[in-house]
Amino acid sequence: MMKIYCLCLLAVLYGPSPGRVQVAAHRGDWRDEPENSIRAFVDAVDLGADIVELDLHQTKDGEIIILHDETLDRTSDGKGRPADYTLAELQRFRLKDGLGVLTNNHIPTLREVMIALRGKPVMVNLDKSYVYYREAYAILRETCTLRQAIFKSSVDYSELRARYGDLSDSIIYMPVVYLDKPFAREKIDGFLQHMQVYAFELIFERDTSAVLADNKFIRDRHVGIWMNALWPSLNAGHDDNKAVEEGDTRDSWDWLIAHGATIIQTDRPRELVRYLRQGR
Repeated sequence: MMKIYCLCLLAVLYGPSPGRVQVAAHRGDWRDEPENSIRAFVDAVDLGADIVELDLHQTKDGEIIILHDETLDRTSDGKGRPADYTLAELQRFRLKDGLGVLTNNHIPTLREVMIALRGKPVMVNLDKSYVYYREAYAILRETCTLRQAIFKSSVDYSELRARYGDLSDSIIYMPVVYLDKPFAREKIDGFLQHMQVYAFELIFERDTSAVLADNKFIRDRHVGIWMNALWPSLNAGHDDNKAVEEGDTRDSWDWLIAHGATIIQTDRPRELVRYLRQGR
């Protein structure tokens, strides 16, 4: 019975939807819950996010946990690097909320998060995961959530194949492309030629790239275009704060959509979901 259940879940794929912009919640709903906590991810789904983004680290005893920073200091009552602690030691610490107040939320493992989100209409974006692909892959197989996870990195296709050739045909993958760097278009073409990818994450400090002016060649392949509405350095200033604090959606979220975004990663999932549902 369990085997049949797993196979059904492995068939689930919440891919980019033609004609609809998807919302990716950066570190979950961290304005209402501790960032990278199970509550933050579940709340983001309840708000209507299509994707949650999280960050991977490894403990001293090899467990994959969810934490953004290189140290525990900012987001928990722990100190130092997660790699200096076993999982049992780490889970004695508690996460802080956005105001720095200690909560009863613990640092979750990837296994716990995927079980909490299993079968829900949401994809999970595995950031900071490149060195942990094999460990993450094993956990996703074990929890029957392989088709709910997006692996990502900024490496070229040839490097991905050289390091993870045995996995690359079995995972959902998103290349990260820095449009301001030389050969950005060649990097995109290399993936389009050799691999079916979920989306391209496009990062740019200047909005002058030819790929921003015309990316129909990507969308025609049924591949999503992921843009970040976070800090201005990721989107040439077409960011969340411009939309929410300045009330200028035309030069923020609307600009990203007009330039091809089919997925927007945001620190304001509640506001962006509401905006998109209202028909912009």
